[in-house]
Amino acid sequence: MSSEEDADQVSTADTMRERADESKLKLWLLLGANRQLVTGVLTAGFFGLFMLGSFVDPTVSDLLQDRGVIESLYTQMIGSLITGVTLVVTISQLIISQENGPLGKQRTRMSETMDFRNYIKELTDKPSPADPSAFLREIIDATQERAETLDDVMESTDNDDLRDEVNEFVDSITGNAETVREKLDGAKFGTFSVVHASMDYNYSWKIFQIERLLADYEDDIDEEQRDALEDLRTSFSMFGPAREHIKTLYFQWELINLSRYILYAAIPALLVSGMMLMFVDTATVTGRVLGIETLLWLVGLTFTLTLVPFFLLTSYIVRIATVAKRTLAIGPLILRDSQR
Repeated sequence: MSSEEDADQVSTADTMRERADESKLKLWLLLGANRQLVTGVLTAGFFGLFMLGSFVDPTVSDLLQDRGVIESLYTQMIGSLITGVTLVVTISQLIISQENGPLGKQRTRMSETMDFRNYIKELTDKPSPADPSAFLREIIDATQERAETLDDVMESTDNDDLRDEVNEFVDSITGNAETVREKLDGAKFGTFSVVHASMDYNYSWKIFQIERLLADYEDDIDEEQRDALEDLRTSFSMFGPAREHIKTLYFQWELINLSRYILYAAIPALLVSGMMLMFVDTATVTGRVLGIETLLWLVGLTFTLTLVPFFLLTSYIVRIATVAKRTLAIGPLILRDSQR
């Protein structure tokens, strides 16, 4: 199928799961899963692989007989933890610095925010909600209402192809709006659910289709129909910056939470590393458990615990990076091959 024929397909895969062409499990791990759960999975997986490697290669146990190996291992971990915590504190300072500024800058931020809320008020004919999920639902409701208006005014056209395409287009908008509205219902900001649901609203493709309809059927569209298409495009163009604003706030929220969690995890990790340096050697830890030396179990467990801050960082950054990649473009730009 040619690119021109692809463009004529007015309905398309709308939800992120359908557009991504990737496994449900992968998307769940990258996005949907609780980050503490993912951290736990990474921690357990690392410990299991560490012990499996030690079982496969018995020379690991021989290495631990040298006190210098344990000292080198945990000394380096202490240095890495201190460096990592310093980095996290720096990230927190950068986030906080974005909220600081002179009075004029803060006044500009407030003015731009209120201007946008006024635009949404004109779009929906009602005051904008303060709750982020309700705010997005209001915009989605407006797009569906304007899509239904477009469907009504297009009934008078004599062009059967135009009428059929608009009918299919409106059905696609309605179905997508209902799906996302259900996901947003009850979603609370501070969790990933609001951003996750908003990513399922395929507004970019819909703006492109409106522009294509206006260009392809320019001679067949009367003034009322053109106004209906323009109104619909305006409603979709409001959803883009609204989602980006909420996504930005979510990123700041998550990075602040990540900083706190890493600081909380770093303290026991440092304590464990210090205890291993001061008190543990082949003389103090003897015996075997399940056929494996107790010292090896202890080193595997404690070394894994010292890596928990890095597993936390991995689990959070993977989600943030995935969201950022899938929402890079704003407006009618399609970056993924599955939709071009």
